[in-house]
Amino acid sequence: MKQDKDLIHVYLMPGMATDKAIFENINLPSESFKMHYLEWQIPEKDESLPDYSKRLLQFVKHEEPVLIGVSFGGVIVQEMAKFLKLKRLIIVSSVKCTDELPPRMKFASKTGLFKIIPTKLADYVDYFEKIAVGDFLKTRARLYKQFISIRDTRYLNWAIRNMVNWRCEKPDERVIHIHGNKDEVFPVKNISNAIIVKGGTHIMIINRFRWFNENLPELIMSGILKKKEPEKVN
Repeated sequence: MKQDKDLIHVYLMPGMATDKAIFENINLPSESFKMHYLEWQIPEKDESLPDYSKRLLQFVKHEEPVLIGVSFGGVIVQEMAKFLKLKRLIIVSSVKCTDELPPRMKFASKTGLFKIIPTKLADYVDYFEKIAVGDFLKTRARLYKQFISIRDTRYLNWAIRNMVNWRCEKPDERVIHIHGNKDEVFPVKNISNAIIVKGGTHIMIINRFRWFNENLPELIMSGILKKKEPEKVN
């Protein structure tokens, strides 16, 4: 059995307002990898995204780790990566630069409309579950209620503001981007140079976990998919 220092340490950052529960079905071979779960911290007053990301570095305890971030967590790990030497940087259902943000988010940033988004998430999710019509919406409502765990208004206001206002002109060349062709939050038409998971939605880390369990080890080790490489978007 390998000692801790001989393993590849993989740090996973969940999506906005979620926690490690979204990774509950992600399994990497224990003989080669050790998984660590990063958690959202409540932001300090007027804390910038770079400062917040630097604060999270205290939870990364190993040299040359792998960082994997989902959705807004993908933005966070890209900011963290500016201060770390990494083995691999992987984002899932996220964006690599400002250009990949959908027009509605760019509009919200330019006009300040993001400031009026209701962030009493607990009330919203409970209401959505009650009014959901049809099996698909009811399933989606249950999923959101199950996995959304952070309902602090200060955090939500901060996260939404920093997501729509994220400024990144040039993507980090180290990024491996995994994206679903049915992502409804970050539509694939705005995404370039990504590994595309057919049928994958924004929550595919939850409901397409078998794809990740099959392909993540190879991606981490070599940086590419050698077998059954998914379609790429250029």
